[in-house]
Amino acid sequence: MILPVTPSFRLDGRRALVAGASSGIGLAAAAALAGAGARVTLAARSADRLEAAVAALRARGDAAGALVLDVTDVEATAAAVAAEGPFDVLVNSAGLARHGPALATAPADYDAAMGANLRGAYFLAQAAARGMAAAGRAGSIVTVSSQMGHVGGPDRAVYCATKHGVEGFTKAMAIEWGPLGIRVNTLCPTFILTPLTKGTFDDPARRAWIEGKIKLGRAGRVEDVMGAVVFLASDAAALVTGAALMVDGGWTAG
Repeated sequence: MILPVTPSFRLDGRRALVAGASSGIGLAAAAALAGAGARVTLAARSADRLEAAVAALRARGDAAGALVLDVTDVEATAAAVAAEGPFDVLVNSAGLARHGPALATAPADYDAAMGANLRGAYFLAQAAARGMAAAGRAGSIVTVSSQMGHVGGPDRAVYCATKHGVEGFTKAMAIEWGPLGIRVNTLCPTFILTPLTKGTFDDPARRAWIEGKIKLGRAGRVEDVMGAVVFLASDAAALVTGAALMVDGGWTAG
């Protein structure tokens, strides 16, 4: 009997671009991909934090470089990706949150969230896919969405709108780019303890609400998303596209 062999989770020889990589989920994604053998370009707006992250990765023997990038500047982002690429993997993790009651949403907050989370993510995916297509190489695009791309939540109407939009363009891109061998998926975490979410977790009532909704009874840590990122980037997920991988502790199951 010849037994099947598990496809590799390794990423040796592949180039990965991680946007929003200077902290939080993006930094964890970069560390995970580098640990799996990829040569990782970390992109974010803060040059100082990027350089510190790259130095830490190189210190443990990983191949890493920095690219100062603001995904809300679509033209500059496209030019930078074209110049630095092509990449085999994109992790689209740049984003922001502007939470508040829907009755009080200011246009400026709406535009800021849409510009980073939806418009920026869309055109960064486009730029990476153009490079893959021009080089004739298959690839994996992973956009960090959220459980809030599948449900609603108080004070999160704008954030939910951005992430529901991400889920929509992911499915459409997966259909269009499948024949090119480009897989497009989302990673949907629950509330993860990061600098971005610190204000939420500092509120005892909000923390209790979060932990009450998560069926496993605890908030997420960045380590919880690392294996999922490697899976979606690797050959182990070769037939996975147009999908949303929930890393939400069971939140959306209820």
